[in-house]
Amino acid sequence: MRKPKAERAPAERRQRDLKPLARLNPYMARYKGLLVGAAVSLAIAAVATLALPIAVRRVIDHGFQNSDSGFIDAYFMMLIALAAVLALASAGRYYFVITLGERVVADLRKDVFEHITRLSAAFYDKALSGEIVSRLTADTTQIKSAVGATTSVALRNAILFIGAIAMMAVTSPQLSLIVIGAIPVIVLPLIAFGRSVRKRSRLAQDTLAEATAYASEAIGAMRTVQAFTSEGTASGRFSRAVDTAFGAARSSVTARAFLTAFAIFLIFTSIVAVLWVGAQQVIAGTMSPGTLGQFLLYSVFAAGALGSLSEVWGELAQAAGAAERLTELLAEVPTVDSPAVPVPLPTPSRGSVRFENVSFAYPTRRDRPTVEGLSFEVQPGETVALVGPSGAGKSTVFALIERFYDAVSGRVLIDGVDVREADLRVLRDRLALVPQDVTIFAATAAENIGFGDPSASDVRIEAAAQAALASGFIEAMEKGYETEIGERGITLSGGQRQRIAIARAILRDAPILLLDEATSALDAESEVLVQKALEQLMRGRTTIVIAHRLATVLKADRILVMDGGRIVEEGTHQSLITRGGLYAKLARLQFEAGSAGLYEGAAAE
Repeated sequence: MRKPKAERAPAERRQRDLKPLARLNPYMARYKGLLVGAAVSLAIAAVATLALPIAVRRVIDHGFQNSDSGFIDAYFMMLIALAAVLALASAGRYYFVITLGERVVADLRKDVFEHITRLSAAFYDKALSGEIVSRLTADTTQIKSAVGATTSVALRNAILFIGAIAMMAVTSPQLSLIVIGAIPVIVLPLIAFGRSVRKRSRLAQDTLAEATAYASEAIGAMRTVQAFTSEGTASGRFSRAVDTAFGAARSSVTARAFLTAFAIFLIFTSIVAVLWVGAQQVIAGTMSPGTLGQFLLYSVFAAGALGSLSEVWGELAQAAGAAERLTELLAEVPTVDSPAVPVPLPTPSRGSVRFENVSFAYPTRRDRPTVEGLSFEVQPGETVALVGPSGAGKSTVFALIERFYDAVSGRVLIDGVDVREADLRVLRDRLALVPQDVTIFAATAAENIGFGDPSASDVRIEAAAQAALASGFIEAMEKGYETEIGERGITLSGGQRQRIAIARAILRDAPILLLDEATSALDAESEVLVQKALEQLMRGRTTIVIAHRLATVLKADRILVMDGGRIVEEGTHQSLITRGGLYAKLARLQFEAGSAGLYEGAAAE
């Protein structure tokens, strides 16, 4: 998913100019009530804070000079009231802003996940799942912090800074010129350093995502890691990735620390200069002590606000880097999608499949076509087996029927409609796939079977399990159909996982079945039973089988023998054996190997 550094640079410069955080504006605009509440709370808190120096000036100039204790008492009561207003406004600000951050990030996570579920197979051929998860979790958490607490602090300090500068100009125009003159000297370096911080933050996030991606992959294959005693190798690789991420993060932190030190030094140096000039004016009698105190408090407010802005700038830079990475995901366009005006598929479905001179090469291997000039037709209700050595293009046929990819040339038609012209969801609703490498989710047995039809009732789910001969082992588990069967079905045997997948396909009740040797993981007894269940399911349906075992091939209406992406032989088992070609050779190798499981490997050799 990540591009080489040289390729990413122009895109990053473009996104930096467009300010990736602006991508969040539509999400925040959905919650105008929270935005108004936050703005009002911020304004009230700022006014209450800015009123404090005025009260201090009047106490110094009037209360102390006239020794009026009643006057002093009244003003201190007013300060308590201001404190109450400030406390309530700050609480409101926290509630509205944090709630807004949580809501925006929840919406963003949903939109990003929904978007990536619609991306084409070509995207996942290159993307690392761990890095995608890192963007979906760590990056959105970074944005939540920015939209919530960081943005709140930034806005509060921005308002305080502007308000304090304005009140300083009202209090003493002469002294305020010194402060205002120092602002460009402070702000311009902040902007320059901020760009460096953001660049380093992006690098830190990318390297951490790479470490997360490797960890996710290693954890998912931990049994393989342990079986090959590669724990040290895996740990060493992850440690190097984490150290690289730490180095990038330390670089970012160093830049932010220098930025903060530089800003604070300049800010408080300007305050000292202002205080010295003001003290000279008080001594000369051109300014009252109270006015100097008022101006000094506003200077402290302005300096503190600007100092805080320099700190949150780095956090906002990190959030901008996170938004940039999420924007990259949202900017990914599916290479396979439904047309704007899809051609309707016939209803009810006939179940016909036709390939017309189809050629295809995977996006990652454009120079190596997997099928070339492939043409064949499967009639409604017919069972056709695809056989051939590894790399012949059998699995590619399934991928093109499912429209995970589009053919480079030629057409794939379902019920007479080019799959590229049909609605993608309607097309796939007519297909049921049982892969050889079964996917089992970390959910209950019922939920895994129900994945074939999310609207199915418990009765239908149990009926599908019975038809797939899976009900026996499911009901024997502690909680039956409500038993959690673990990530990737780790608590099940290979045969049990296969029967869950078959039950899922039975529940889908689609007119076209795609079976990638659905019985390959079963023992001999279970294979016979499941084969009977599949035969019942296949009646009246179009079935295409990628066959590795002759037990499946023998009962097919036709056998298509593939080699080098083309059909080189076609016929029944007996006619192909008699012909003495590639099929006969594959069959002979299988029998000589003494095991049906060696069929594919022996053929490939």
